[in-house]
Amino acid sequence: MSFSATYFGSSGWLIEFEKLRILIDPWLTGTLAFPPGRWLIEGKLAQEIKIPEQIDLLLLTQGLADHAHPETLSKLPRSIHVCGSSSAAKVVRNLGFKKVQELKPGTTTQIKQLTIETTKGAPVPNFENGYILTHPVGSLYLEPHGFFDDQISSRKIDAAITPVVDVKLPLAGAFLKGKTVLPKIIQRLNPLTILASTTGGNAEFSGLLGKLMKMEGSTEEAANSLDQSRDIIDPVPGLKYLLKTYD
Repeated sequence: MSFSATYFGSSGWLIEFEKLRILIDPWLTGTLAFPPGRWLIEGKLAQEIKIPEQIDLLLLTQGLADHAHPETLSKLPRSIHVCGSSSAAKVVRNLGFKKVQELKPGTTTQIKQLTIETTKGAPVPNFENGYILTHPVGSLYLEPHGFFDDQISSRKIDAAITPVVDVKLPLAGAFLKGKTVLPKIIQRLNPLTILASTTGGNAEFSGLLGKLMKMEGSTEEAANSLDQSRDIIDPVPGLKYLLKTYD
């Protein structure tokens, strides 16, 4: 039995529960920009990433371009089963995807042997999604901005994908709360492995927002705060990480 994670940079991941392959929030090609224009912020990949083969499920946490990247999504087969937040579902439907399942916080969905528990995620400005994925070979918690849903019950999760730093903007405050939320994730979910996400990858950013962002914390600082029974991984894009499980 195998349970693995491959990082693609930004918020993009390929999660494999044995032969079930789940592509999450991919930005694999083209540039990344937000309204009102590229002067605000623009991201460029150092090199494009090959679209993974044999994707069984596309899982999207948000409808914003860094999670539901239109140029990347347009290269995927429209027959792929897509699950995502309300805003993400709107994006993929507009791109012509045929099998789109809108997931709302507080609901649970079953796809083959995979259980998807949808949690309340970041308010950007409407609440988006986080997920708890449970499969016979492993379990995973995912929320890309570090917003933890207090309705999540205490349990043991094998791995968690979360930012481990806080990133702030003047006046707006923190829009990534990884450093702040990490102790709560550990207390409530007790993950064996923490996969740091969101700020990594082979991308360069320009524009006004990039100059104003302030980061607090680091992967090293987060690692030093953990006991030795827990692993923290600062993932290298393109590498597959085999994940430990409780069973």
